[in-house]
Amino acid sequence: MTAKAGQAFDTGRAVSDIESLLAAELPTDGAPVSEGDPATGEWTGTRGAGFRIIPIWEGDDLTGVYDTEWNEAEDAAMANQALVVAELDRRWGPHRNVSMRVPLFRKQAGTPMPALFQSLSDMDCYGDLTVWGPTATEGRWVAVSVNQCDGDAPMIMTAVVSQFAITELPE
Repeated sequence: MTAKAGQAFDTGRAVSDIESLLAAELPTDGAPVSEGDPATGEWTGTRGAGFRIIPIWEGDDLTGVYDTEWNEAEDAAMANQALVVAELDRRWGPHRNVSMRVPLFRKQAGTPMPALFQSLSDMDCYGDLTVWGPTATEGRWVAVSVNQCDGDAPMIMTAVVSQFAITELPE
C-alpha cells in the first residue's frame, strides 16, 4: 500500500521523516498529485498547493486478522502515534486535535472541501489529525494521523505539512 511497508516502527525515523518534510519545499500551485514508487507503485506521498502528505509508517497486512488480534494491531498503531506525538509535543508544545468527521461526510455527499482535506479523503486517510502550528519553520503547520482504508488493510501513519492553518472544517 505504501513505500513504508515492511519497515519496523521507529520513533526516531518517523520524527526525522517529519522534520525532512517540514524542511522540504512545498508546491506553490497546481492540483494535488499522488505519487508512487516507480518500481512498486506503492504510495510515497501527495503534494498540492501549499501542502505535502507522506506515509511515515505502515503496519502489517490485516487480511484474516479479527477480534483480539485486530484490536491489538490498532492499539499498537495508536501507541506508535502516541510516541511520535509525545516527541513533537516536547519540541513544539501541546498539540490539538482536528476531526476528520466533516471531511468524511463531505466526501460522501460530494461536497467540495479544501485541497488538503480532499487529498486526505482521496487516500482514505480519515484518522483524526494531531496538529501543531504554526511552527517556527516558516509558520508551517504539521499533523500526524493513523489511518486504515478498510478492515483488512494495514494501519498507516501519515504526516502532513501545510503552509496553511490546519483547522476543523465547519459542518
